Amino acid sequence: MDNPAGDRQRRSGSRPRAAVLGSVTVAGEPGQVSRARRFVARTLEAACLPGVDSEAATLLTSELVTNAILHTGSGKPGGTVTIVLTRLPEGALVEVADNGSSGTPVVKCHDFAGQGHGLSLVQQMAAQWGYLRGQAGTTVWFHLADERRKPTPGAGPGQHPLGERRTASSTPAQISARSSSLVT
Repeated sequence: MDNPAGDRQRRSGSRPRAAVLGSVTVAGEPGQVSRARRFVARTLEAACLPGVDSEAATLLTSELVTNAILHTGSGKPGGTVTIVLTRLPEGALVEVADNGSSGTPVVKCHDFAGQGHGLSLVQQMAAQWGYLRGQAGTTVWFHLADERRKPTPGAGPGQHPLGERRTASSTPAQISARSSSLVT
């Protein structure tokens, strides 16, 4: 069920904070990728974030949801994928949570491969990205910066922008070095 969060106004003089814009859980079926795309486009449009590239957010979310369906337990009967969109003072954060797999996300850099460019696109288009693994599954996240603002100092590559109780994030080089999995 789509769950758009109300856009709360800040009190004047208060420091901007992160706010969940909405979340949706879809069945782990290929036909649900279009629902995930519509959710992201609609939610970002309603949030009115003019400095965030909503087309990039939609494309990258589509790639990650497709990967979750093809390469994780989310694609098995009864599997699901959850997408969470969060407004950040510096842009938007998109998290795609799956039902887990034996491998870790890996960027494929083979230019002539017919498939496997999803994480490569994320790496190229997002300001930051990484993944978090837990017993329930894997969350791959990306941060799209508000092009009208400068990035926050100290938020290095692979560091989850919210930083709250996040234990496993990685830069693309760290991901590639740790895994020989073909999961994209």
